[in-house]
Amino acid sequence: MKKLRLDKYLADMQAGTRSEVKQMIRKGRVTVNGETVRRPEQKTDPEQDRVAVDGETVRYVAMEYWMLNKPQGVVSATEDRREKTVLSLLPDSARKDLFPVGRLDKDTEGLLLLTNDGALAHGLLSPKRHVDKIYRAVVSGKPGSREQELFRQGLDIGDEKKTLPAELEILDVRPDCSEVEITIREGRYHQIKRMFEAVGMKVLFLKRISMGPLTLDEALEPGQARPLTEEETAALKGV
Repeated sequence: MKKLRLDKYLADMQAGTRSEVKQMIRKGRVTVNGETVRRPEQKTDPEQDRVAVDGETVRYVAMEYWMLNKPQGVVSATEDRREKTVLSLLPDSARKDLFPVGRLDKDTEGLLLLTNDGALAHGLLSPKRHVDKIYRAVVSGKPGSREQELFRQGLDIGDEKKTLPAELEILDVRPDCSEVEITIREGRYHQIKRMFEAVGMKVLFLKRISMGPLTLDEALEPGQARPLTEEETAALKGV
């Protein structure tokens, strides 16, 4: 990893704003390898140097990976002038350059990965990878073997190509609606809603529960987030 300016190093790690950390440095509150440094522009090696503020070590983390249980009513974007974004749900300790990997509709709940690792995000979203995404849904009507076969064959949802083969598992059939689980291997706009519309049904509730090897932590309430474990991060990088 290339060397960084000391003020950028500290600002990236949420020690303060860029102007605040410059003041910290100039006041002699920052040390590098035990020696006081007063120049914000001094270069540091994030992998080798030990940086401390007021005696407390500040370790540099280049990439962060967060799991969010996205609630309804927020948009999967880094910024929006009118709507609350998923980034606003992350704690202040999270890096400020994170972005959502893919999108969940405003009214869709569930697993959303946020990171600043562009290469990993590209790999998970690449159409060539066909990464499985599993959703739970409540739909109008009573899907059966006919709908399961149509999902397996691929559906015409108004795009140039039919959808890739998908799996439809029927979990519970009620008088006025049904609970189902859907596995898809692509991520088209409103895809699951359009797939059910193609078979004459409507999605009433939708929640993503997994993406590749990553499964939503049931301990996370809607709107809560946590960093990925080392095991989860390694599994994602192996996709």
